Amino acid sequence: MSLKRNLIVGIVLTAATAVGVVTTVSAPESIDPSSTTDSNNDVCGYQWAYHDAPELTALFNDSVQALNPDATGRVDYFGEDCVYPDGTSTFGVMETDFHVQLQVDDLNQEDEFGNWMAQVMESVTNIPREELSGRYGFVEFSFVKSDTEQITFRVPIQQYMDEADGKSGAELFKMFASSP
Repeated sequence: MSLKRNLIVGIVLTAATAVGVVTTVSAPESIDPSSTTDSNNDVCGYQWAYHDAPELTALFNDSVQALNPDATGRVDYFGEDCVYPDGTSTFGVMETDFHVQLQVDDLNQEDEFGNWMAQVMESVTNIPREELSGRYGFVEFSFVKSDTEQITFRVPIQQYMDEADGKSGAELFKMFASSP
């Protein structure tokens, strides 16, 4: 009987807590004026979203392939879609994220991977800040041997600039690949 009572009390307390929780959503850092509509006076609901960055992707992919023709790169913006009742939306960019994929024959080349990462990170950090939207995001590295054998991890750009700039080889690889 005591277990049943405790379960009921727990459910009631959880429900009461859930009712009392107010979710605060911060306003997006910037809104793409080309996507605004006449609905701006209506209330909207925010949803996390990714949007392609085609021009930046083209430039980044070119720089990645100049480093290694077996690599591909793309860029997207992470932020919030403000969705209005009529289904239209505006997008507020919060950060710029980069993705790099490299086909490899061996997943044990930590020194080579780290040196290549340093080259890619130099390309990213050399992009003029005003060409990026929102804050620095991350660079996601994928070293792919096959569909079932790959290593993927993210390098936060600001953390790289603060802690890892100048590192290379296995030291750089292990700094981020072994992070949780």
